[in-house]
Amino acid sequence: MTRRFKDEPARAELLALYKEVDALQGDFTCDLSQECCSFGEREPYPTTVELAEVWEAVRAIGGLPKKRTGRGRLPLLNDELRCPLLGPEGRCRIYASRPFGCRTFFCERVQGPGKLPRKEVQVLGQRVAQLSAKVFRRDPRPRSFLAALEAGEGALEKCR
Repeated sequence: MTRRFKDEPARAELLALYKEVDALQGDFTCDLSQECCSFGEREPYPTTVELAEVWEAVRAIGGLPKKRTGRGRLPLLNDELRCPLLGPEGRCRIYASRPFGCRTFFCERVQGPGKLPRKEVQVLGQRVAQLSAKVFRRDPRPRSFLAALEAGEGALEKCR
């Protein structure tokens, strides 16, 4: 049986790190272009601990959306791979649980006072990686977001 990440102390640690990174970027705004949700040139590589949180959020929304057409293709947006967790209106269905890479996509459309706090964000990213190594000792590494979603939640148990 799969252990529920929502019941583990590590989840609270991860969510606290997410709050810290969100606070660092609090004065910056995004035009919601969804550039960060189109994986043609860039795709997030969340750590295993982040994927555990993603699966908790996916479970809370009733699972992953069904694949398009009989070919098993992921949804496309402007001829690019689109994040399968975007809803029909183009908004993230697991926004509060989105991985670090989704939170910190520094596109040229981000506006704010001065420079983005990249160094501080990098330190928080390292802390997320350390947390992943603590919880998922066999395989804490980052991996392709799309491949991890395709592999399913059960793949996480092999990482403990």
